[in-house]
Amino acid sequence: MKSKVYFTGLSNMGKGNNFVKKIEKIFDASDAGSILTDGDLTAIKLHFGEPGNTAYLHPTFVRKIVDKVKERKASPFLTDSNTLYFGGRDNSVNHLNSAIKNGFAYAVVDAPLIIADGLRGKNTIRVRISKKHFEDVLIAGEISQSDSMVVLSHVKGHDLAGFGGAVKNIAMGCASAAGKQQQHSTTKPVIESYCIGCKRCIKWCPVTAITVEEKQAKIDYIKCIGCGECIAMCPVNAIKPQWSTDESSFQERMVEYAYGAVADKMKNDKVIFINFVINVTPNCDCKAWSEAPIVPDVGILVSRDPVAIDKASCDLINQQIGNKNTLLTTNHEKGKNKFAGIQDRNIDINIQFEYGKEIGLGNTDYELIEV
Repeated sequence: MKSKVYFTGLSNMGKGNNFVKKIEKIFDASDAGSILTDGDLTAIKLHFGEPGNTAYLHPTFVRKIVDKVKERKASPFLTDSNTLYFGGRDNSVNHLNSAIKNGFAYAVVDAPLIIADGLRGKNTIRVRISKKHFEDVLIAGEISQSDSMVVLSHVKGHDLAGFGGAVKNIAMGCASAAGKQQQHSTTKPVIESYCIGCKRCIKWCPVTAITVEEKQAKIDYIKCIGCGECIAMCPVNAIKPQWSTDESSFQERMVEYAYGAVADKMKNDKVIFINFVINVTPNCDCKAWSEAPIVPDVGILVSRDPVAIDKASCDLINQQIGNKNTLLTTNHEKGKNKFAGIQDRNIDINIQFEYGKEIGLGNTDYELIEV
């Protein structure tokens, strides 16, 4: 049976039909509010954006979702979990300060902000899933304990998964720090000979696994947790993941964490997924900057199925003509795989879709319903 995915494009916008109105329209048309019950403590899962990044979801978009949740007499809170790497969101104090700086003040969003895994990422609930890679997964406590969840995902590329949508959002974003480490643990990078020895990677390594000797960085693979932060921070692109050995395992681990985060809520019809296919940047919002989008803005999708909504998002992106003068260096034509066309990246993103279907997270067959 095909999963229903609702979609609204960005054409025909005007005074009475702007972007925020489109959010309201598709929320109502998809019956997203039916997951909510009077008195629910509802987690609105999103990404507040790393300081310096500008591609994260605009707070006014989030405010409209808050308003719709409150219409159902539920009590929403905005949430995400702390990062594994050092930066603007590595503990709850820094994370909340960063969120406020990025516009998510109470006066704007009309809902409290709660960091789901606590002050230093230790508020964790162990969830039994009994899958190929994990018997148990470590989910952020406040997300696990919420009564219902609205997942807001900014669709974009990703250094390790190739594609980041709802599945990546709930996999990494609903995991505690230890859970993030478990997902990354088999993906360990290599350093090319053209490393300039700038030591920037040392600052961003969370486990001090990198040293510099004779202007060449070296990785201690016993210490390395494979988090990929050094890859993102290298100014000359000299640190690269070993895609050929680890891409399947990383995506499968990510999918299993996504399953652990939402399986119970999906079973009880207490979670809805909303994908924003706008500002489709080549990289994650965890970076402290934003590259130019690789395709024009596409629209908004809503579904109860995280796999189907991500597959539909990807298919819609691939139907676009790619933007020139961006990190999309090939596959600009309609129908071509845009995420495989990003510079120095050729990741099979279908792994996460197919494995998600295999373990029961969702369906790759969907019915696209235009609103």
